[in-house]
Amino acid sequence: MDPDKLLSTLILPVGTKVVTRVDLIAKDLHVRRQKGAVGTIIKSPTDNSHAYLIRFPDGAEHSFRRTELSILKELQNDGFQHPEGAFERLSEFVIYKCIVGSRAYGLDNEMSDIDRRGIYLPPADLHWSLYGVPEQLDMPENEECFFEMQKFLVLALKANPNILECLYTPLIEFKTPLIDELLSMRECFLSKIVYQTYNGYVLSQFKKLEQDVRTTGQLKWKHAMHLMRLLLAGIDILHEGRVPVQVTNHRDLLLEIKAGRRTWEKVNDWRLELHTKFDEAKQSSKLPDRPDYKKANDFLIHARRSVT
Repeated sequence: MDPDKLLSTLILPVGTKVVTRVDLIAKDLHVRRQKGAVGTIIKSPTDNSHAYLIRFPDGAEHSFRRTELSILKELQNDGFQHPEGAFERLSEFVIYKCIVGSRAYGLDNEMSDIDRRGIYLPPADLHWSLYGVPEQLDMPENEECFFEMQKFLVLALKANPNILECLYTPLIEFKTPLIDELLSMRECFLSKIVYQTYNGYVLSQFKKLEQDVRTTGQLKWKHAMHLMRLLLAGIDILHEGRVPVQVTNHRDLLLEIKAGRRTWEKVNDWRLELHTKFDEAKQSSKLPDRPDYKKANDFLIHARRSVT
């Protein structure tokens, strides 16, 4: 079904703010309320062949059919959509493309996807335009995602694991000289915030494990493997001041977990041991409490000026 036709069949809920598209005509043919009036739905029909009851700010209530109403929010946003083809143009401004995920970790097999991430840096006229630019370009058909430079830097400062891996992955497919500058200063994004952020991601993986058991009665060992990988990475970052993307030293054990060749009891014992080491790493870490926000901000301004 055509998307517009599908939307027209949906029943609008009570409380929706709407705008009338027609004049309300009295029996004596006088206009009682001009089109463009704003009201709130106080009673919805069971189907769109019947009318909605609308209450207006003056307290009056009148009935209108769905074709005689527009949703206020949609009407306000009309015209603010990106022009057709805008996203295709934005892909021209990709300045960094790298491979992350299982292939970067060294945990891939012949069936593994190739996950590409990176940065795009649009020129100032697009930033300053009425439409702005999206924070990220998602291309799910190619397993690709490119973050707008500011969004990328903000996530890096927050120690987002996926973003930090972009800064340290050995698998780089394309980069500009500006990215060389960024990679040369990547340590400025590392701080003890890693402890909180990575713990959050570990907790998320653990909840996935619990959900697996509740819904299927079985563990998804891939989730267990990623939980352990995140803990190992967090420990190394706090100890060494770098992000260990490749899991060379623990590859065989992690692949055993992924394949389900370890009992949950053994995996959980290792998890608890790593949690203790993670706590200890935070206490002894020489990383600063906070990343270097000024250096990151100076780089962002420099980057944007380079494309004005």
